[in-house]
Amino acid sequence: MKTIKLIAFGIALFLASATQAQISFSVHLGTPPQWGPEGYSEARYYYLPDVEAYYDVQTSRFIYLVGRTWVHRTYLPARYRNYDLYNGYKVVMTDYHGNTPYQYHKQYRVKYARGYRGHEQRNIGHRPENRNRQQIHRTQVRHSNNYTKRVIQRSDNRRGNDEHRDRGNNRKDHK
Repeated sequence: MKTIKLIAFGIALFLASATQAQISFSVHLGTPPQWGPEGYSEARYYYLPDVEAYYDVQTSRFIYLVGRTWVHRTYLPARYRNYDLYNGYKVVMTDYHGNTPYQYHKQYRVKYARGYRGHEQRNIGHRPENRNRQQIHRTQVRHSNNYTKRVIQRSDNRRGNDEHRDRGNNRKDHK
């Protein structure tokens, strides 16, 4: 009986030492935004020097100061509503792994002042085009200076009249 237990123990010990325990885990950091810099899919935070704010990829939120308090929002403050995230420079915080990226804000603010541009960046994706951009919104006929011109009003408020003019109604024809 002792022999069988000893053999079973020996086999178990042999199998345990022969197999390697592999522990793997993955942390889902969230999907980087399309305006995020290419090549940094594992980064959690970006610092946006032009607006002195951080972006948390994991929560898809901006972090910025309101008064003396750091807030987490899905949008930038109203004063930056026209800020172009695709063209703005993003400092990828590869050296920080905590939950308060603003902990070293004074250093980041000095090192990466407004207008800072490091190496050239490419965005992960392209700026989304408005689906209705090429779709004709309405057609108007305008009368001025004794000629009629059809104007195609597009949803992006551009005028696409170069291909859609009535023949014979151009200014050139009336000179």
